[in-house]
Amino acid sequence: MRAIKERSVEELEELVREFVRNAEARGAKVHFAADAKEACEIILGIAERAGARTVVKSKSLTSEEIELNGVLEGAGIEVIETDLGERIIQLAKERPSHLVFPAIHRTVEEVAGLFSAEAGVRLEPEIGAVLRYVRERLRRKFLEADVGINGANVAIAELGAVVLETNEGNGRLVASLPRIQIVLLGIEKVVSTVEEALMLARSHAVAATGQRLTVYVSVMGGRMELPGSEGRELHVVLLDNGRRRMREDPVFREALYCIRCGACMNVCAPYSVVGGHVFGHIYPGPIGIPWTANVHGLDRAVFAHLCISCGLCREVCPVEINIPMMIARVKELDAESRGFPWVNRVMMAYERFGALASRFAPVANWALRSRTFRWLMERLLGLDRDAEVPPFAERSLRARLGRVMRRPENPVMRVALFPDFFYEYVRPDLAEGMIALLQETGIEVDVPDVRTSGYPLVAYGDLKGAMRIAEYNVRVLREFTSRGYLVVSLEPTATYALKFVYPYLLRNEASVEVAGKTVEALGLLRELAASGRLSARPVRGRYGVHVPCHQRALSGAENVLWLLRRAGAEAEVVGDGMCCGMAGTFGMKAGPIGRKLSQAMGRRLFDAFRSGGFDAIVTESSVCALHLRSGTGMRVLHPLELLRFEARS
Repeated sequence: MRAIKERSVEELEELVREFVRNAEARGAKVHFAADAKEACEIILGIAERAGARTVVKSKSLTSEEIELNGVLEGAGIEVIETDLGERIIQLAKERPSHLVFPAIHRTVEEVAGLFSAEAGVRLEPEIGAVLRYVRERLRRKFLEADVGINGANVAIAELGAVVLETNEGNGRLVASLPRIQIVLLGIEKVVSTVEEALMLARSHAVAATGQRLTVYVSVMGGRMELPGSEGRELHVVLLDNGRRRMREDPVFREALYCIRCGACMNVCAPYSVVGGHVFGHIYPGPIGIPWTANVHGLDRAVFAHLCISCGLCREVCPVEINIPMMIARVKELDAESRGFPWVNRVMMAYERFGALASRFAPVANWALRSRTFRWLMERLLGLDRDAEVPPFAERSLRARLGRVMRRPENPVMRVALFPDFFYEYVRPDLAEGMIALLQETGIEVDVPDVRTSGYPLVAYGDLKGAMRIAEYNVRVLREFTSRGYLVVSLEPTATYALKFVYPYLLRNEASVEVAGKTVEALGLLRELAASGRLSARPVRGRYGVHVPCHQRALSGAENVLWLLRRAGAEAEVVGDGMCCGMAGTFGMKAGPIGRKLSQAMGRRLFDAFRSGGFDAIVTESSVCALHLRSGTGMRVLHPLELLRFEARS
């Protein structure tokens, strides 16, 4: 899918010209609109020349983008949305809360109330009763309408035709019954061939609803005369509205690859809590952030700060759009305009705080336990007084290395350990244990003088700062990878940054080389155990496994489940990999865009763990562990705390 969209956007101007040529050959009239205002003027002009009193519409996100309905209604034209979800929100005077399911936030009782008010009689709050009324109402409107307005999921250059996908059949009626047909679409929807269009249609259905194909897939090009109906017209309005500018932007160009499936919303934890009217402007959800910033303005994209940078939208996207990095860019642009919020500045100083707290651990740990001091920290720094902050070790990992490091003779492998923040300052004992274990198996271990991964800076939009950290870490690590070392990372977010974020930010061979040599700590232990060089001591009990969000871009739960089950434990993933809501330092911030939202995001997962009958929770993420412990009251362990290995010669 990505290759199709990449090629289509690259060849956009040529494909648009080919589409126009072939569409006009089929009798369509093609109009170009530079922006929303011009598109509305074109469509209103067509409707007025036709003497239209009633317009029926099928679902069109692009018409929402240009706010077309208000323009037509302002001219005295009745506008009837015929997609059920769109009709519901039209009556409610709302905007869509989801790209595919615009009224997903409404209950059947609320929907029945809306249609009862329209009908003037009480409808039972039952789906069948509501649908019977809607069908009867819409049938009359289809027959009365002077103009039909459709969107398009895809446009086919070689045919000069558009593809319309619906599950309700309303799109075909809108396209066929009114004398005047208008199709509104963004220029990024044009692809070259029928085969490409059908591949996108299939991908759209699978990603959006799990269907193999939508119920109705229509290909429309030109119009046939019907008996008794003369002068039938097809107008195609091709909209720019910032798309050409996006195409020239190396970051936002990817937004044009979106096929509007809504999959990113289905996995977005903050969206699932606050909904699309908060997490959105007109385009809701994760992909709505870059689209809003580009077509409606940066000031409308302030909901970008609800994004917790979990990366799940990238993992589920059928076109593999790097939505998280586009959102980070929107945050960066916002910070350049308004400055970083104070609490975000505090959270981005985590490296300095960790080094200082570790150096003065007794004082820092006392302060973090003090209710008075925590109250002051909340007021002055924005750190939530109730957020769990772990005690710092009195000696950092680097201060301890002298007592654990040794050089095996004739090493079988060489690895460079990337500890990141937690294993440097909070639990260096776990990193020490990992080092000792690897050395016992004949592996030479070094701990390079790296910084932490810098991912919090990405999450808050300081991409320049993140790039500086990435450049430094890659430079240090490449000194090892160029000599055959593997980079072993203990923290999922750090591994994610090394493998995916650094190559994106730096776009150079060194970052790609380091990414290719980076492995997960548990993945290496699994490999050693499978080859017989490690044996795990028996582990008894039943454990619920939480898969951190960034872990899902890596091995998921494969390694931890394999190791636990190999040791004899019962282990299962809970919540199907659901986000716990912590999101690094996001869940430590005071206020609604912080700990309160984090707790709401994690509530279902907390309930699932508490009701699961587990002896403990196991997760590889240090910050997820804090949030899960606080939210469930259960014991939460890192796999390295639970598993005990012995090296075999």
